[in-house]
Amino acid sequence: MSQTAGQGGGGNARTRPEGSSRALSEAYDTALLDLDGVVYAGGHAIAYAVESLGTAREGGMHLAYVTNNALRTPDAVAEHLSELGIATDASDVITSAQAVARLVSEQVPEGARVLVIGGEGLRVALRERGLEPVESADDDPVAVVQGYGGPDLAWGRFAEASYAVARGVPWFASNTDLTIPSARGIAPGNGAAVEVVRIATGAEPQVAGKPLPPMHRETILRTGAERPLVVGDRLDTDIEGAFRGEVDSLLVLTGVTDGAQLVAARPEHRPTYVDADLRGMLTGQPEVAQVDGGGFACGGWTAAVRGGGELALDGEGEAMDGLRALCAAAWTEAGDGVCELDASKALARLGV
Repeated sequence: MSQTAGQGGGGNARTRPEGSSRALSEAYDTALLDLDGVVYAGGHAIAYAVESLGTAREGGMHLAYVTNNALRTPDAVAEHLSELGIATDASDVITSAQAVARLVSEQVPEGARVLVIGGEGLRVALRERGLEPVESADDDPVAVVQGYGGPDLAWGRFAEASYAVARGVPWFASNTDLTIPSARGIAPGNGAAVEVVRIATGAEPQVAGKPLPPMHRETILRTGAERPLVVGDRLDTDIEGAFRGEVDSLLVLTGVTDGAQLVAARPEHRPTYVDADLRGMLTGQPEVAQVDGGGFACGGWTAAVRGGGELALDGEGEAMDGLRALCAAAWTEAGDGVCELDASKALARLGV
């Protein structure tokens, strides 16, 4: 993560979103893009995603798609993206299934049996690492791997995992995202399924996906990125993963994160840049400046802490500029903690 004026206050805590005089697609060599809630939701392209990614790629930026969703194979994801109008090769797709398969392969013998609780993406990734997927706790697995299996995954699969884990078989999870965006709303993610097995066994899995190091390592190994920009919609996976990997990040508000969550973000969840959607990759980012009296200005907006524990917003202009100013006021006030000031009125003005 870049050490700039945006980081200060308490220790290394970021205190405001950064600005950039160059388009982000020019300032970074590789975009590490989340998929669900960033590129598509429920299988349908999010507004402006196809056009923005095409323009970034034509300008020379390498696009890599990094997803905690272990259900589909890289080939299937690449085919889907290409059908949406985003030309993609399977080698451009990195999944948590690949990351967890590598993690397992480093701890068990080659050719070992692994109980799979999830979809085809997990099975393909395990075979790629020379491991044998099996379906039952009675097949003598040396490990259990759990990943998102989609809405039709049978409840009995969680029981199968629980039987093996209770016998002392090491347990791995591709990721622990509690939710996943869909075309109809927010649905339970793999993290919710992991909780089922945790409750039944009292055990804790080794986790590979964002924001943890195995996923970051898998991404860098497969992309060779030198100046990567993480682009995501989740504070607790995409942005925290960038923080842990010490790389810059762009949060887009097309997925699960809203303005209130961003304003209240703790240090490891504060992105380098904030924008409404993927068009933010194609532009520079405005500066957020401190003004007399302790407030912060961006575009036509000024945000400040007022008496009575309220974050106040004055001015007019683009909603994203107002949100950036609010973040600066809130993050500066919070330092290494979480801002507990009331930002509801200010956020209502911005519609975020």
